Amino acid sequence: MNFELSEEQKLIQDTAREFAKAELEPVAAELDQGHNQQSFFENLTKLAELGFMGLNIEDSYGGSEAGVVAFSLAITEIARACASTAVTVSVNNMVSEVIQSLGSVAQKEHYITRLCSGEYLAGAFALTESGAGSDPAAMSTSAVRDGDHWVLNGAKIFITSAPYAGVFVVWAITDPTAAKGKGISVFLVEPGTPGLKIGKTEKKMGQHASATNELHFQDCRIPGDALMGTLNDGFRVAVAELAGGRIGIGSLALGIGLAAMDAATGYALERVQFGKKISEFQAIQWKIADRYTELEAARLLLMQAAYRKEQGLSFAKEASMAKVFATEAANRACYDAMQILGGYGYTSDYPIERYSRDVRITTIYEGTSDIQRLIIAREILSRFE
Repeated sequence: MNFELSEEQKLIQDTAREFAKAELEPVAAELDQGHNQQSFFENLTKLAELGFMGLNIEDSYGGSEAGVVAFSLAITEIARACASTAVTVSVNNMVSEVIQSLGSVAQKEHYITRLCSGEYLAGAFALTESGAGSDPAAMSTSAVRDGDHWVLNGAKIFITSAPYAGVFVVWAITDPTAAKGKGISVFLVEPGTPGLKIGKTEKKMGQHASATNELHFQDCRIPGDALMGTLNDGFRVAVAELAGGRIGIGSLALGIGLAAMDAATGYALERVQFGKKISEFQAIQWKIADRYTELEAARLLLMQAAYRKEQGLSFAKEASMAKVFATEAANRACYDAMQILGGYGYTSDYPIERYSRDVRITTIYEGTSDIQRLIIAREILSRFE
């Protein structure tokens, strides 16, 4: 097997790393404190100009056509500096891919080009509801045909980038008589549409610069041509796109975990206790060895899932394996990084405290670790049956 990156993939990785170091890292702590949101927006626009908002999107719609492996590499490098920026880029890429997969030519030309160019700061993925989290098929938001329009009613929660999204990809029930998981369709909804209200901004443990909000639809009228793809076939699409999104979140977690361990390892080489650097103690060395080994294993799992998706092969099981392993390994990395720094790691004077808060959500969103294990087990058991 060839584990070498192509020249294009190396270029994208290097560009993402250099941009993250120069533009994202200097403002990450400030953004975490809720300040200078304008710089957050400016960096999203710069990332769009560099081609990072549509890495697996066709050139004809403004994308980079760099592929899924390049996407994973880029998200990891961005997350090493700012997890809030990384999740925004990841979701924007996912939204663009949904539209590329399902949209009409007119929808692709109108929305994807704006998502990739930076004209839209971000796209939003509106699937989760208060009663439909790990079980999205249990959604209750409805869309009823009324002449030349659809009328949406219901609510969504935990929607990334909602206040500044240029377009929302929204799932709703269009056939209430259908079996669970059937009769669900996908729509494109623009901000400012009458009947669409951006709800409260969640106060979160981490990833503070990335807004997370409720969406409310009250007799929200959208054009008939806002429907994407085949009527009543939206849930199948949602499941497929969530699998791709797990590569993004696993890559994001990997970036945070690497950043935490890099900071802790550098600290261990300087911190002196009992007359010598703490990096000379076996207890510290084993933490460093174990965590970097796990993060390297996570990287390989992510590369496998990304490669399979890029080649058009089945990748749901591989994406779940990569996501659960990478996110849990990254959480362990942040925990041990804080242990290595001791009391300093618990203070905001060092970035470990922020990394530890930012990484925690990665085992929850885009499917919890528990759901990933159900998917993995189901795929394995089906082979034996």
